Amino acid sequence: MSLQDFPSQLDELTAAAQQAFSSAADADAVEAARVEFLGAKSGRLKAVQKGLGAIPPADKPAAGQRFNAVKQQVEAALAAAQERLAAATTATALVGYDTTTPGTPLTLGHLHPITQTIEELKDIMGRLGFSVAEGPEVEDEWHNFEALNIPAAHPARDPLENFYLATLEASGGRKLPVVPGVEETGGLRPPLAMAERGTAPTMLLRSQTSTVQIRVMEHTPPPVRIISLGRVYRPDTADATHYPMFHQIEGLLIDRQVRMADLKSVLRLFAASYLGHDVHIRFRPSFFPFTEPSVEVDMQWGQGWMEFGGAGMVDPHVLRSVGYDPDEVSGFAFGLGVERLCARRHHVTDIREFYKNDVRFLHQF
Repeated sequence: MSLQDFPSQLDELTAAAQQAFSSAADADAVEAARVEFLGAKSGRLKAVQKGLGAIPPADKPAAGQRFNAVKQQVEAALAAAQERLAAATTATALVGYDTTTPGTPLTLGHLHPITQTIEELKDIMGRLGFSVAEGPEVEDEWHNFEALNIPAAHPARDPLENFYLATLEASGGRKLPVVPGVEETGGLRPPLAMAERGTAPTMLLRSQTSTVQIRVMEHTPPPVRIISLGRVYRPDTADATHYPMFHQIEGLLIDRQVRMADLKSVLRLFAASYLGHDVHIRFRPSFFPFTEPSVEVDMQWGQGWMEFGGAGMVDPHVLRSVGYDPDEVSGFAFGLGVERLCARRHHVTDIREFYKNDVRFLHQF
């Protein structure tokens, strides 16, 4: 090919490409024109490029410059066609759309009512001088029962009343690790004796937040003033006031000369802060292995009384189990149901509503 024929061939290709891209009515037509002129294997521009080999060496620099200019023009025609189609698509989409119409508002999430209640209870008890303590939800029998003066034959330890966990040891597998034994208080915990015998403690989902008070007292010399809030598990049949998984607030105060009157004063201040000053507190005699004397706590707010949990003076056996001297210190403990407090505050008649995940219900809080 001579240098005289090469420019005319490029001019024809440029005119054809510009015509094809400018007349393309849709994306398919633009793509077909791109393949025809700029295709990497069989495009017309690629075929012309192969013809550069037949140009005399002296004329190749000028021919190469001319080819590059034509390639840029063809690519510019492609870009112009793509922009034209994109603008037309946007214009079509906006036809009949009122741009002044407000957009769809985003729905903002918020804390679950039980979580809101827990945070408020922490704040109330914090103002009464109680600090927050936490503990594991999977517990051993020592913390869940034995240290709380609940003996092995007690009905509360029945497998039908708790969620015991299967261990590898029970199935003939590797033994579970055990908790080492002597605490700072000097008390010898049964897990140490288990370790010496080569056995692992039986584990279960905690049935009460009282396990946290044991863990705190094991490591903390008196005075102690703590609350613990968290999930507990009992195989109860779900009804309006019971659920297999629920939340408790556990309170513990250990000091010198603590009296039952102190317990009632704290609970009255707590109830008045959460429910209002027109709330009333009453104690009914009861029995719990870890308190003596023990009471059921009822609250009246509006019409009728409702049971909210148990309380009492910490039993001397519990104090001894963590290394405290019952002749030197005394204390009270109470455990209240968070769901019942939340339900009474917001006039919810069935605590199961808190766990149905119905956003229509949850949006009210």
